[in-house]
Amino acid sequence: MSQNNQPSRYDDSNIFAKMLNGDIPYHKVYEDDKTLAFMDIMPQAKGHVLVIPKQKAIDLADLEPEYAAAVLMTAKKVMQAQRQVFEREGIIQMQLNGSQAGQTVFHYHVHLIPSSIHELGRHAVTQADQGELADLAQQLAAVIAG
Repeated sequence: MSQNNQPSRYDDSNIFAKMLNGDIPYHKVYEDDKTLAFMDIMPQAKGHVLVIPKQKAIDLADLEPEYAAAVLMTAKKVMQAQRQVFEREGIIQMQLNGSQAGQTVFHYHVHLIPSSIHELGRHAVTQADQGELADLAQQLAAVIAG
């Protein structure tokens, strides 16, 4: 770890790496060969989804261009589904680089939150109901699948 608590190299034991390896369960919204989108278990609002690349990257500076493009394309699909499922236009798209910016899982990820910045709850405060997350993931996945 560096002085600011951010690792200097990728840690294969981070929670997102464990998800990609199939070591821990998650509620999948979408997956392709370069990305995975899933429900945040500690959401800042109902319908909070995370999109991650299937590349070992701590932050944007580490991300290969083809994975960056894939993350954005997956985010676009998820946002379109969130707009339909939650009947709202506004979706917060947030990405934090480094511990000083608030990044807590050191695997590049994008937050997609169907909320207003003025109503956003605190992150990692309350764990969502697993049944509700599973239901929301199914609804979003169904819209993406068409």
